[in-house]
Amino acid sequence: MQAGKALGATAVMAVALVLGGCNAIRENRGYIQDAALIGSVQPGVDNRQSVTAALGRPSFTSQFGEQTWYYVSSVTGRAPFGTSKIRTHSVLAVKFDAAGNVISAETTGMENVASISPDGDKTPTLGRERGFLEDLFGNIGQVGAPGAGGPGG
Repeated sequence: MQAGKALGATAVMAVALVLGGCNAIRENRGYIQDAALIGSVQPGVDNRQSVTAALGRPSFTSQFGEQTWYYVSSVTGRAPFGTSKIRTHSVLAVKFDAAGNVISAETTGMENVASISPDGDKTPTLGRERGFLEDLFGNIGQVGAPGAGGPGG
């Protein structure tokens, strides 16, 4: 009877270990947002230095138009040996006036994420298709051939 209990306990532990390996893997990417710090950025009160002190350096900044700092945060998840999928995504955009004072701080989420699907796995190119052997042996006789203008011709 004891052997049956030990065998049952071993089987339960083995199943628990196998199922434990099937958990999704969670990864934070980009800026790790803290709601208290984001809420502390006040338009008309803060400036570039205070935003940098509270939130750190931005993920990227605008190149054109009004000065905007972007803090991008994503949480992805994937099953073992699977492809990752975005679970949550948010962008904090802090806009500044010409003097460097905050004029707005807005957060957007998954509604602005564009899902694109590439068309196939090959890029179409002009010209003819060459095989491996043509690439390997295609120049034999081309370099230094008579009439080619190279040495020996």
